Order: sequence, then C-alpha cells, then structure tokens
Amino acid sequence: MRSYNVGIVGFGFIGRVHAYGHVNMPLFYDPAPCRTRITHVCTAHPASAEKGRDQLGATHAVTDFRAITENPDIDIVHICTPNNLHKDALLSAMRHNKHIYCDKPLVADMREADEIRAALPAYRGIGQMTLQNRFFPATLRAKQLIDDGFLGQPLEFRACYLHSGSADPDAPLKWKLARESGGGVIADLGSHILDLIHHLLGDYEELLAATRIAYPDRPSADDPATRVKVEAEDCMMVLARMRSGAIGHIEASKIATGTEDDLRFELHGSRGGLRFESMRPHGLEAYDMRAPGKPLGGQRGWTRIDTGQRYPEPAGFPSPKLSIGWIRSHMACLVNFLNAVVAGKPTEPGLEQGIHIQHLMECTRQSAQERAWVRVEGRESKV
Repeated sequence: MRSYNVGIVGFGFIGRVHAYGHVNMPLFYDPAPCRTRITHVCTAHPASAEKGRDQLGATHAVTDFRAITENPDIDIVHICTPNNLHKDALLSAMRHNKHIYCDKPLVADMREADEIRAALPAYRGIGQMTLQNRFFPATLRAKQLIDDGFLGQPLEFRACYLHSGSADPDAPLKWKLARESGGGVIADLGSHILDLIHHLLGDYEELLAATRIAYPDRPSADDPATRVKVEAEDCMMVLARMRSGAIGHIEASKIATGTEDDLRFELHGSRGGLRFESMRPHGLEAYDMRAPGKPLGGQRGWTRIDTGQRYPEPAGFPSPKLSIGWIRSHMACLVNFLNAVVAGKPTEPGLEQGIHIQHLMECTRQSAQERAWVRVEGRESKV
C-alpha cells in the first residue's frame, strides 16, 4: 500500500473537515486506497498552526504555504483557506506537481481562474475539487439512474441550497460573505448547487439571475461595535435553460429563515422523476412513469430508495443501513480523489470543473447586474 505525506493549507472549519477524512479513512474503508499522514499544518498565525499540528499529531506547524507547496517531502496539498487566498497556493502547488485537493470555489474570480487554466497544460499532478454533495449515496444513485435513462428526456427541475445564518441583521460579516475575500452566497452555496445540477443534467445554455443584499451593513466580525458595509449578495435566484432543453430554477440563500443546511433538488423527465433533500439524506425518491397506473393507481407513485450508507466496497463501516451524515459525503469525496492519486488518473470533479463552476458563477453575477439572460459556454469550450 502506497503512503503519501499531506499538508493542509488553512485549518479553520473546512480544514478540520478535510483532516477528519484522513484520520478516519482506515476505519471506514477496509482496505483504504492508501496510507496518508498529515505532516504539515499551515495557518496565518503560529498559535493556530501549532494547535492544529498538536490536534493531528503532525510534525510541522507553518505560516507560509510554500513550506507545503514547495516541499519535496509533501505529496498532497489541501487548499482550505478563504477564497481570495487560493490562487497563489494553487499555482505554487501546480508548479511543483503536487496532488491538489481544493475546497470550493476554485479561486476568487474569473481572472484568477484563467491563470489556473493557463497553468493546467504543464501540471502533472492529480487535482480535485471538494464538491462533496455529489458523494452522498443518494446523489451517486441519482447520477446512475439518469445515465441509465431513467428520467428519459429531461423536462424541468428545481434546486436550492438554503441557509439562514444571515437572516439576522446583527449577524457579523464574516469572510464568506465579504466581497474582498471572494465571498458571497454565489461562491459559498451557489457553487455547490450549480455544480450538482451540471453534474446531473449536463451543460447550461443560458441563465437569468437576480441577487439581493438583505441589509446594507452588519457588525464587523473583528469589532461587533462597528458596522461595515455589505457588498456581497446574501441570496441568488436563477432561471436556467439547459442544452438538453430542460428549464429550471436554482436558488442559493443565507437568508432563508428556518433552514439549516437544506440542499434539495427535483428533476422531472419524460419517463420519471427524482428528488432528494439533504436534511433527509437516507434516501432518494424516484417516480417511474413506466409503472402501471391502473387499476386505482396501480403501482405508480414516489418510491423511496434506501440508499443509506450504501457505498461500493471496500466502504463498509459502520453499516449500509445506518443513517448518514453530512461529513460522510466529505470522506467519500476525499476517497474518490485518493483513488485517482493512486491510479495516476484524472478524476471528477477536477480542477477543470472548478474553472467551469467559476464561469457559471461569473455568468450569474453578470446576469444579475445586467438584468438580462446570459449565454453560458459549455465546459468543453471553456476548459
């Protein structure tokens, strides 16, 4: 079994999520695809880097990402910093052909994404985005069914990713909703739902978007007594036309009062329908138009498929029938990446998809600003 040294750049919430996958992978996968050891933790401040090192049993706490991205002893680099700090670490890791596992979105804006695109031809490592909502058993099964023709011709859809943390006008302005950090709900939640619909239904044709900033100012995260101007959106709503002909609605919001981490989709086609809710993640619901509708309804109706934790072998722990949690999809996403690293083969969602999602986000912002439909280039023509 091959062994890889891992460095994590950024050790806030998402850095700990990434680390959880490495620490626990040998328990959930027997055998694991490889051995990994987190040797370096990088944060902006020595105290937090040292705390992360001690929590993980790593050997090095550093404050310069180059101590990871340019280190010959490091095989795998995790990018877990705020969005506006991704680009330089990515380019450094790419120049040194490190394997890269990058949190979404890829970078802060399309100009930076174009720099990553320009560096891709010379890059010899394996790169993957952390778009973990693809990796619930329910969403894996949905993709299988769609690829097998279960939906028939896609007709319409609706999808959303809803939080409520910014519904309170006194919620502080943290980096995820600050423009200077590359934040806003389009980047934070919209990147996930735009990717998931693209993954399931293919290329977009055009988008018509609207966004909103709920409150003009909020308390500063550093000094709650000071209010600062809000410049990044709290919600987005998008009408989308797909290359397949399907039309639909996509929403992402941090001001959806009463929601917690609600990702949902409904897909309707000429032969059937599929729907999923992340707050009820144990199953995927399917409607088969080919089931008999007579007599008295026959056998036609929505069927709940108990996807549970039914991942392919060698995933077996704790049990396929036990309820699944959010962090389990993160581990499956990481294992998808590590399988590709071991095989030496590209995987999805790769850095190319990260660039394409950046393009979709840019089209969304452009449409909202111009209040007009914006044509979307297909992934093949943009990457």
